[in-house]
Amino acid sequence: MNVLSIAGSDPSSGAGIQGDIKTFTSLGAYGVGAITALTSQNSSKFFKSEPASSEIIKSQIRSVLSDFKIDAIKIGMVYDKKTIKTIHSELKNLKVPIVLDPIFESTTGGTLLLANAFSDFKKLLIPLSYVITPNVPEAERITGMKIKSWGDAKKVAQKINSMGAKNVIIKGGHMQDDKVTDLLLENKKFYMFSQKRLTRENHGGGCIFSAALCVNIAKGKGLLESASLAQKISFESIKNSARVGKGLSIARQKNADIIEYDLSIAINQFVNIKGIYNYIPEVQTNFVFSKPCPESISHILGLEGRIVKTGELVAVVGTLKYGGSKHVANAVLEITRKFPSIRSAVNIRYDNRIIKKAIAARLCVAYYDRVLESHDTKVTEGKTISWGIKSAIEKLENPPDIIYHRGDVGKEPMILLFGKTPKDVLTKLVKIV
Repeated sequence: MNVLSIAGSDPSSGAGIQGDIKTFTSLGAYGVGAITALTSQNSSKFFKSEPASSEIIKSQIRSVLSDFKIDAIKIGMVYDKKTIKTIHSELKNLKVPIVLDPIFESTTGGTLLLANAFSDFKKLLIPLSYVITPNVPEAERITGMKIKSWGDAKKVAQKINSMGAKNVIIKGGHMQDDKVTDLLLENKKFYMFSQKRLTRENHGGGCIFSAALCVNIAKGKGLLESASLAQKISFESIKNSARVGKGLSIARQKNADIIEYDLSIAINQFVNIKGIYNYIPEVQTNFVFSKPCPESISHILGLEGRIVKTGELVAVVGTLKYGGSKHVANAVLEITRKFPSIRSAVNIRYDNRIIKKAIAARLCVAYYDRVLESHDTKVTEGKTISWGIKSAIEKLENPPDIIYHRGDVGKEPMILLFGKTPKDVLTKLVKIV
């Protein structure tokens, strides 16, 4: 999935657009950005900031939206009235979930929203948001109300909701509790979730929370689950923070799951192949990528849902999960037993013309006949795919690029395309479609 950050530039890379892109990438999303302002700051001190022009902000947003399918948007530092009005104008008719992270001051002491722009922030950006994520001081400033208890926090959340935000998360790091508790108001109901309080002061933990929230929403997860996961990710990033410069520790994410990142990018590319809807079978499509030497499908990443077609449109339904795919994952599981380098696969609609193209392109093509499958194998859950792949590769010395079958009674014919990586699979796919 693709996630857009509209935010200021932080040269320390602890927060701002640089921090957002790092978080997006670590969580398997492709991050794109539109810079609203340039700041001069480091881990010790804030020096200066300058807004980008309305024209360049508009151009950045339009250039990204015209080229990428954006699954969620995060808005961070907006700085002045012109920036706010430009963002509102460009996004007001967009049907994409927006995470609004109020950025009023830097942890290094700088002003990130001019005082005369505050009313426009409330009037124009809050109503755009699917969810807004202020901390306690920010929530107090937005509403003019004080928060001294969780009862106060609930009233403040309701007030922000009445200002147009569909959902509200108040981050509770400033509350005087043993744990850090965040409050979610979703569909008029309150939820609270907590983590152990860490005493270390850091730069970027709040930005990581909202960026992680944005990615999980883009993945199709519910808001409660997304918020809970974002809190855990933020906690781990603060726990993993390091004093890179001379001042505050920089919050840092753990290394990205490269398997999730590579597969996510490949799925994005797959759905954008011209005319790919012609190759989606009736049972729809899944795309998987395995850890090295998988022992079960729990080691193979795939979609819990499917890549589906509606007319000439193709969409991803569901989220990536280890064990999320059964049929395509079982095919990879079986093939890795003989050819461990083959770790990725996608299924597409059977068409004899595709097989002919594959042979002409010198791809290795194998076949199995489902009519020869025994009754016991047919009626045993999960056995058919393993039997078919094993039958197809039994006499092969080199790994196949394609394995296909022509179906059976009640079973749709299918082509499975294999590769070492999702990128390898796509390279082969483009040759034959």
